[in-house]
Amino acid sequence: MGTPILRIRLTAVSLPVAIAFLLANALSGQSLPDLTWSDDGKQFLFPFEGKQILVDVESKTKTAVEDDKLPEWFSTRPRLSLPPMRSINGSNETFLRVENRTTNPFQMIWVDAGGREVEYEIVRPGKTFTQHTYVGHSWLLRYKGKNLGSFRSKSDETIVVDEDLLNDVARSKPKSRNRGEESTWERPSDRTRSPNGKWRASVREDNLWLNDTQLTTDAKKDNTFLDAGNGTYWYDSPKGPDVRWSPDSKYLVAFQTWNPKQPRVHFVESSPNSQLQPILRNYDYPKPGDWLPQKTLRLFSAEDQKEIEFSNKLFENPWSLRFVRWTDDEKKFWLHYNQRGHQIVRLIEVEVATGKARTLIEETSETFIHYSNGAKSVFKPLPGKQVLWASERSGWNHLYRYDHDGQLINAVTNGNWNVKRIEKLDYENEQVWFYAVGIHEDQDPYHQHFCRVNFDGSGFRTLTEGDGTHKVRFEQEGKYLIDTFSRVDMAPVTQLRDSESGELVVEMDRQETESAFDNKRKLTARFTAKGRDGETDIWGIIHWPRDFDPEKTYPVIEYIYAGPHDHHVPKSFGKRFSVHKVADAGFIVVQIDGMGTAWRSKAFHDVCYKNLKDGGFPDRIAWMKAAAEQYPQMDISRVGIYGGSAGGQNAMAALLWHNDFYQVAVADCGCHDNRMDKIWWNEQWMGWPVDNSYVENSNMENAHLLKGHLMLTVGEMDRNVDPATTTQVVKKLIEADKDFEFVLIPGAGHGAGERPWAAKKRLNFFRKHLQSDQ
Repeated sequence: MGTPILRIRLTAVSLPVAIAFLLANALSGQSLPDLTWSDDGKQFLFPFEGKQILVDVESKTKTAVEDDKLPEWFSTRPRLSLPPMRSINGSNETFLRVENRTTNPFQMIWVDAGGREVEYEIVRPGKTFTQHTYVGHSWLLRYKGKNLGSFRSKSDETIVVDEDLLNDVARSKPKSRNRGEESTWERPSDRTRSPNGKWRASVREDNLWLNDTQLTTDAKKDNTFLDAGNGTYWYDSPKGPDVRWSPDSKYLVAFQTWNPKQPRVHFVESSPNSQLQPILRNYDYPKPGDWLPQKTLRLFSAEDQKEIEFSNKLFENPWSLRFVRWTDDEKKFWLHYNQRGHQIVRLIEVEVATGKARTLIEETSETFIHYSNGAKSVFKPLPGKQVLWASERSGWNHLYRYDHDGQLINAVTNGNWNVKRIEKLDYENEQVWFYAVGIHEDQDPYHQHFCRVNFDGSGFRTLTEGDGTHKVRFEQEGKYLIDTFSRVDMAPVTQLRDSESGELVVEMDRQETESAFDNKRKLTARFTAKGRDGETDIWGIIHWPRDFDPEKTYPVIEYIYAGPHDHHVPKSFGKRFSVHKVADAGFIVVQIDGMGTAWRSKAFHDVCYKNLKDGGFPDRIAWMKAAAEQYPQMDISRVGIYGGSAGGQNAMAALLWHNDFYQVAVADCGCHDNRMDKIWWNEQWMGWPVDNSYVENSNMENAHLLKGHLMLTVGEMDRNVDPATTTQVVKKLIEADKDFEFVLIPGAGHGAGERPWAAKKRLNFFRKHLQSDQ
C-alpha cells in the first residue's frame, strides 16, 4: 500500500483563450498567482487552466505558452505548505471538493486566522466530500496523526488525494512566512538544561527538581510544573518542565500551572459509517465562565538552590501569560499578560536576582481589547532597545514605538484609519510594511491598501492605487510588488509595481466586469446609507436576480453575519454561488456591515460590548429603507434573513427583537446563547465574569418573544458550536407554544445548513413565506 498524495486541480467552465480573460478569471477573488521568475528577473510565468502565462517585464508583453514550449529556466513549485498556513479573510464563498483515491481515511482540518485547528470531516476511501468554505481559508490534511500539507482555498477547487503525497512533501521545503517578520515569542527549544550545561531542570511527581535536588514540595497533578501550553489552549498536552534559564545560568524561571478539570461537550453520532449503532462523542470545550489553567511564576537561584521571593500581583487572573524574552543586559526578562476579561494587557519586566516586577507598557479598555486579532495585539521587539506596540487608544488601531523603560518614543502611524495587518518589518532600514483600511476618504473604508512607514513615523507612503481592495506579494527579493485589486462590482486589475516608490511597472490585466459574469449588467451593486445615528456611513451590497425585471417588485433577503471579530461584507470581485442562487430564485439579497463589527473606529466596534443581540440591526434596517427608496423594486414589506454560526444567532435575533421588520428567518448552527459557545470568542465580546448580560442577549432565554416564521438547522456533529445550544432553543420555543421548523442533519458538522439539501430546503422556506401571495 502506497502513501497518500495530495494533488490540487482547478475545475472551471470552459474559457476563451484570450490571455486577458484567462488572467481575470484566474485572479477572481483576489487570489494572487504563483509566479516563477527567470534567473535574470526579466520574465516570469504563472499557471492557469493547464497553460503557463509568460510575462516579459521589459517589453510589457504576455503570452500563453504550451507545456512543450516553456523556457528552460522554468520549474514547477509545490502547492503544499508546512507548517500549516493560517486562514486569511475570504469574502468570496466557494465549495471545496475533496476526493479520496486511497485505501485509507484522512481528516480535513480548518486552520483559523489565529492558527487554531478545528477538526472537520474524515474523508473515507473512495469517497468525495464537498465543504462550503471561503476563498483564502486554510485547510490541513492529516493522515494517521501526521500533517500531509495545507493549502488556502481558491474558487471552485477539487482536491484529489492519491498515493504519493509524502514523496512530494519530502521533496519540497516548508514555505517560510510571507510577512518576513521575526516572531515576538521565544521559539521552543530544550529549555531544561542551563546554558553552561551544569544544571538540568526536571519534573518528578509534578514537583520541580534541579539535577538531584528537589526545589519544591507543594506541586501535585492538577498544580504542576509541567508545561501544558500557554494557559488558554486546553488542547495542548504536557511537554516537560515549563522553565526558562537566565543566560548566565544563575537563575531559573519556572511556571507552576493549576490545571482544573476541563469541561467536555458530548454529542451522539447517530449514523456512523463504521457501525450500525450510534456512537457517543466528546471533546474538551471550555465555555464562558469555566475555569482555565492558571500560571504562577516562581524564581529560583541555581547556585543556592533556593527560591527567590516573588509576587504575582501584576498578573493575577491571567487569560494568558507568556514569557517573552531576556533583556539585552540578561538581568531581566519580559512577560506578556492578558487579564481575563480582556480589558488589561501589560508588558511586564522582572529583575530575576531580586524578584522585583514592574509594568513597562499597559493597555486598558472599558469595553474590550481586541486581543484575538493579531493586528490589534502587536508587540514586536525592535533594534536599539525599542518595542513596537499596537493600540486603539486614539480610537483607531495604530502602531507606537517605546523604549525599554516603557517610555513612548513616537506614534509610528496616526489618522482616522486603521493598521489592518503588518506584512513585513525591515529592521535594517527601520521600516514597517503593512495593510491599512480607511486610508482614502473617498473610498469604501474597508478597502485594503498597502503602505510603508519608517519606525520614527516619517516617510509614510501608500504603495497601491486604484479604487478597490488590494492584495500584494513581494517578488524578486522585494524589488517588485504584484498587486491585484478589485471590488464586488469591478473585476480584478493586476499590476506589477516598484516596491520602493509604488510606481507602476506593468499592468498585467484589466478585465471587463460584465464579460467575466457573462451578463450584460452587474449582478452585485454597492450601496451606502446613514446608520442609526444619521451620520455614520453604513456600507453594504445588493445582489440582483439574473433575470431582474425593473417593472417588478421582489422580496428582500438579508444574508447576515455580524461577528464582531471582523467585517463581513465581501469587498473583492467574485462569483458568490450561494447568494446568487437565492437571488436567482426571485429575491433581492443584501449584505450589510452594521455597527458592532470591526475595522471602523473603536466606537463603531464597541457597540457589540455585552450587546451581541444588537447585531447592528438598527443600521441594517435604516440601510434597507434607504435602499428601497432608491430601488423601488425592493419590497421591504417582505423581508427575510438567514445566516450560520454567529450569523445563525443574528438571524433568529431578528425575529425576537426586530420582528416588526423581518418576517422570515433561517438560522443555521447558531450560538444562540453565548454561555454555550466557545470561551475565547464569547468572553472577548461579552466579558468576564459571566453576568446577566449573557441572559439578556440569549436567544434561548428570550425565545418567547418570537414572531414570524423561523427555521432552525444544525448538524448533529458540530464541533465548532455546541449543537445543544440549538436544541435548547427548540425546547424553549416548544414551552412557549411557538410554531417553527427544526431540521437536525445527521452526520453533519458546522455549516450543515449550506449543504445542498439543506440550502434547497431553506430556499423553499423563503419561497413559501415570502412569495406565496405573488
